[in-house]
Amino acid sequence: MPAFKTIDDLNDIAGKRVLVRVDLNVPVADGKVTDTTRIERVAPTILELSGKGAKVILLAHFGRPKGEPVADMSLSQIVPTVEEVLDHAVSFATDCIGAPAADAVAKMNDGDILLLENTRFHKGEEKNDPAFVEALAANGDIYVNDAFSAAHRAHASTEGLARHLPAYAGRTMQAELEALEKGLGQPARPVVAIVGGAKVSSKIDLLMNLVKKVDALVIGGGMANTFLAARGAQVGKSLCEHDLAETAKQIMIEAATSGCAIVLPEDGVVAREFKAGAANEIVDINDIPTDAMVLDVGPKSVESIKAWISRAETLVWNGPLGAFEIEPFDAATVAAAKHAAECTKAGKLVSVAGGGDTVAALNHAGVSEDFSYVSTAGGAFLEWMEGKELPGVAILAAAK
Repeated sequence: MPAFKTIDDLNDIAGKRVLVRVDLNVPVADGKVTDTTRIERVAPTILELSGKGAKVILLAHFGRPKGEPVADMSLSQIVPTVEEVLDHAVSFATDCIGAPAADAVAKMNDGDILLLENTRFHKGEEKNDPAFVEALAANGDIYVNDAFSAAHRAHASTEGLARHLPAYAGRTMQAELEALEKGLGQPARPVVAIVGGAKVSSKIDLLMNLVKKVDALVIGGGMANTFLAARGAQVGKSLCEHDLAETAKQIMIEAATSGCAIVLPEDGVVAREFKAGAANEIVDINDIPTDAMVLDVGPKSVESIKAWISRAETLVWNGPLGAFEIEPFDAATVAAAKHAAECTKAGKLVSVAGGGDTVAALNHAGVSEDFSYVSTAGGAFLEWMEGKELPGVAILAAAK
């Protein structure tokens, strides 16, 4: 992993204006924040800088306003929740540049925290427009990026600012990068990856990258059916991308060339209808009824997956093994997740997981806190797993 500066490299910042890019793109219903996880993740960075006497100026986006002010995408509505999580007063500026921002910054005392309005209310944000970058930079002396979840975008507040101001990684960014380095950068081997979800088409780059880097790739979810069909199995009415059979074969060939074992289900839980509590049965993967669909991997497969996890030193997980949202088709995901958590707590495994459905599945299994690291950065986490360079990370390394 390229070297980059962190908050540990900042000295005597009392009175300094520190622009901190954070992810406050939280879910809101009826004007209230329904999940504070992302705010909680960036709280340590904000409070540490404030505690050292810096004037902490928060930059964030909210929703997709497409470069125009949109009332219900204003960050003003989340200020009370941010104050509650931080247990600290937070002032608000009605714009992220210009007089509203400059006036609000000018009124700050050492240790104060200010949230600027949605950066995406300006077209220059997503275009990484130099003039907009300069307007943002005018309000800061130092730049800290603590939004890994937006690091896959070369936007003004995620990449451009690091070219104009001394740039550092915040605590969340630092923790994420260190965890990802342990996951795929310089991992302890053997490395096992679990990849699930509905479709191969959305994860071709991911799978192609992983088979070159891991010792075993466990494939679950609907995408497993595409691989099974490519091997000649009949998958009944299961979700399956038959048109990607050649792609699946190519991935398996690449895996064989790279010495990566492909682990596919040996049995499955099938049902005739997709609903909670539907009548179901366990069948061998070669005996799927023509009128049924596979909605979870079976117990024999779960034992095989647990054995691979036990063998591993490092586990990288993206995507559930079955339709975990409805019972009883959550059984395999929960069992595998609990086993990975046990191995992690015993000090035998480094476990790194990420992606929206993955986070939800681990929360459902009640083991999120027991993994080594669970990333809430959906798109950025996936692009990292695909082996792509993340502009917001690359510029931090270049800034050193």
